[in-house]
Amino acid sequence: MQIHIIGAGIAGLASAIALTQAGHAVTVHERNRDPYGGGGGMVLWPNASFVLDQLGLLPAVAAIGGVPQAMRRLDRQGQLLQSLDIGMLDREMGYASHAVFRRDLMRILADWLARHAVPVHYGVAGMTLRSGADGHAWLERADGSTIQADLLLGADGRKHSISRQFVLGENQPRFQGFVNWVGAVELDSDMASEPGVQDFWGIGERFGAVAVTPRKLYWAAAAVAPAPDRLPAFDDLYQRFADWPAPIPALLRQTPRADIRLIAVHDVDPVPCWHRANVLMLGDAAHASLPTSGQGAAQALEDAWHLPRCLAAHAGDIDGALAAFTPLRAPKTQAQALGARQFAADLFMTDAEECARRDARAAGQDMGALVTGMARGWASGLPL
Repeated sequence: MQIHIIGAGIAGLASAIALTQAGHAVTVHERNRDPYGGGGGMVLWPNASFVLDQLGLLPAVAAIGGVPQAMRRLDRQGQLLQSLDIGMLDREMGYASHAVFRRDLMRILADWLARHAVPVHYGVAGMTLRSGADGHAWLERADGSTIQADLLLGADGRKHSISRQFVLGENQPRFQGFVNWVGAVELDSDMASEPGVQDFWGIGERFGAVAVTPRKLYWAAAAVAPAPDRLPAFDDLYQRFADWPAPIPALLRQTPRADIRLIAVHDVDPVPCWHRANVLMLGDAAHASLPTSGQGAAQALEDAWHLPRCLAAHAGDIDGALAAFTPLRAPKTQAQALGARQFAADLFMTDAEECARRDARAAGQDMGALVTGMARGWASGLPL
């Protein structure tokens, strides 16, 4: 089958790998010239590690990442609220979690495609999806050239997705009331004792730091913002978090300003159908969740793993395959998206008394039950 993918993010590149391995002829088109330079990092939880293992990429990912041992949630003064045993989660799910810089993961995916001569075109301007009287869609570029394909996959993100516009007739990501400053840094000396996650909760503010190695860390600072056109100034980051507990001030001092991005955080509403004609949305285009889900990359990878199996199960019937894909994937991704919204609502409360009650609830939570619930939810739909 001839398959063209719009978007060279995690969903697009991982799908290109999985579909190539399944015997399809794949080409990828990306609007940006260098989509891998920015961004912080991510924890690839065990369900993501499962997919990477199936793709044959897990050893390469393990080599550039770290295996976090615990997630420590702390209050604004640095007092411990919770300590989640990531090792327990990994054992329950059968795969280790891996903390990585986003750019390192993207290079692994892109390098696999280059080694296997899968075309990936960067800087492709003015892409549009069109369809004729027969309903069959094609990809049109700014120069007027057209690309016909058996299947067009829209892995083109949450903010400017032409596939979401084509499938749904609109693309209206929802601003969720907060911003993230994200950064990644490699230091000359150790800042952490081992790979792990620290998550500080304030009043309308949050700071998360992940040690990939003792000297390689990424972080995200978050704060409430009233509207996407009323964002805090970039340098507000330094005043807001100057007196927060270690290692936050040192991380901010040592991260080059040019390597920090300010993002107005959006997600998308769950929708009942991810396809129209021969166009299927994947990844953030279909089910972008807030970073509070921790599952954005994992769910993009799961899309990539499920799609070739869905096509094989409906061999010769692309309409049947696409009709089956949404009910296969939507329940899990919807649960992640709605859960992330609720978590964000708790994190970004601005009433001090409500935040104190939130912190007390977190401190009293049964962490074993929390790990078991996470494992059950993240393993669903996979042979874990």
